[in-house]
Amino acid sequence: MEHLIRVQNEYDRQVLVWLRVRIGDAALASAARRATSQGKKPYLSTICRTLNIRPPSRRSFADEARNTHRAVGDRYLAEIRQILGVEQPQASLF
Repeated sequence: MEHLIRVQNEYDRQVLVWLRVRIGDAALASAARRATSQGKKPYLSTICRTLNIRPPSRRSFADEARNTHRAVGDRYLAEIRQILGVEQPQASLF
């Protein structure tokens, strides 16, 4: 999609992925073609305004990423604890 839409930073990439999931590639490509002026790719914000869609804030993307990272970390810690519990019986310290 970046060949049709001007993407300038990581937030734009996240919004683009969000839009692709929300409205689909065909609708997004159609909106990008309509918003193109004088052969220049439109900004993602222009496309959102054209579609009357307000993208999530930067903070909501950061919160989602944080929750995902935490879930992955918790899963790995559970696997490590399971491995340590099976291979090394816990000895009493007293």
